Amino acid sequence: MASQLIREWTGIQQFPAATQTKLLELLGKLKQENVSTLTILVMGKGGIGKSSTVNSIIGERAVAVSAFQSEIPRPVMVSRSTAGFTLNVIDTPGLIEGGYVNDQTLENIKRFLVNKTIDILLYVDRLDTYRVDNLDKQVVKAVTESFGKEIWKRALVVLTHAQLLPPDGLEYDVFFTGRSEALLKVVRSGAKIKKQDTWGDAIPVALVENSGRCNKNENIEKVLPCGTAWIPNLVKTITEVALNGSKPILVNKKLIEGPNPDRRWKEFIPLVFAFQYFFIIKPLQRAIKNDMARETRPAWELRDTGLSSRKF
Repeated sequence: MASQLIREWTGIQQFPAATQTKLLELLGKLKQENVSTLTILVMGKGGIGKSSTVNSIIGERAVAVSAFQSEIPRPVMVSRSTAGFTLNVIDTPGLIEGGYVNDQTLENIKRFLVNKTIDILLYVDRLDTYRVDNLDKQVVKAVTESFGKEIWKRALVVLTHAQLLPPDGLEYDVFFTGRSEALLKVVRSGAKIKKQDTWGDAIPVALVENSGRCNKNENIEKVLPCGTAWIPNLVKTITEVALNGSKPILVNKKLIEGPNPDRRWKEFIPLVFAFQYFFIIKPLQRAIKNDMARETRPAWELRDTGLSSRKF
């Protein structure tokens, strides 16, 4: 990360005063716990608002967003620093193409992340998507296979497009709860989080509304229909995950490539040979000798050895 250009976090000054105060308090809390650098990985399907969420967190247009191009072509890391604290946010392309996980896109992301430490995973989806399907499970499975199940201990689910009117007259909180539970069920299934992995039930969910139509409170903070000022709430949730006691994920070559298939099981080869020798070859040799000893010799063999009493 030393080669990454780290700029002064001037975007934080663009937030309303109330939001600035809350963010600086949260950053101070991280520094008190000896966390002076935080690296956030943003992943999910395409066209769901990942890049816009990155810009909202940074407080400036750090990643290009276009109505005519829903995806960035490659991973991008945005680094900002203020008061001795450095924030790195890694935006990534959507993982789905043609109804399947794009292996090349995933490979590009993994190569970009080699030798980086991931403190937080933001798994992004949309609140206004009413159903989960096999694509959700594919994406979760791909993330898990790439970075290990442990990454979900450092994760929170982010639901964008949160400024909506729920369907069928549902109350906002009821709709949010239902949508969250459905998606978290897919996360636990795709990541193979077992019931005994109690942390699987504690993956938090945060709401986001990146558009200009987001309502504001008396402090000019962007608020959701439930009244929550979502930017400080998102950063508060990120802080809680960062301090939950689990280990950050170091993305090294071994994690990305997995075990060397050429060396897999090689340590057991001597044991296999020993087993074959003592339990298969040796008993077989003894059996052959015993059979030979019990076998009646023909007369010609006895004659040649001088043991036959027959005269020819």
